[in-house]
Amino acid sequence: MIDGILHRVRTGVQWRDLPERFGPWKTVYERHRLWSADGTWERLLQQVQAAADAAGEIDWDIAVDSTIVRAHQHAAGARTEPPPAPATKGAEEVEHQDETPWQSLVARLVEVVLEVRAWGARGAGSPASST
Repeated sequence: MIDGILHRVRTGVQWRDLPERFGPWKTVYERHRLWSADGTWERLLQQVQAAADAAGEIDWDIAVDSTIVRAHQHAAGARTEPPPAPATKGAEEVEHQDETPWQSLVARLVEVVLEVRAWGARGAGSPASST
């Protein structure tokens, strides 16, 4: 599930075009929507940032010059609240309620971050190539 969501975020493909190895696209989409609505992604980010900050891996000094960062003309009046969670029908069971707790999602996200760092380190150590 996590890999399907991250694949979609990294590649920008449409939900319907997710590879079959991630399961039904609709399930991946709904899970992402639910986690966005209930704040799971924010909690994951906070946990990963706290761990990286404690390890001294984050440089919090950021300089942004507003003359080079322009908002899109349609940026005014954008939606500020997350999408609403879908309504449940009657006494039906919540889909996948027996899945692992969100703490395991933190562990998976940390794995992905470490993989990306390792990939970046390998790329930084390789000689430059031109095409």
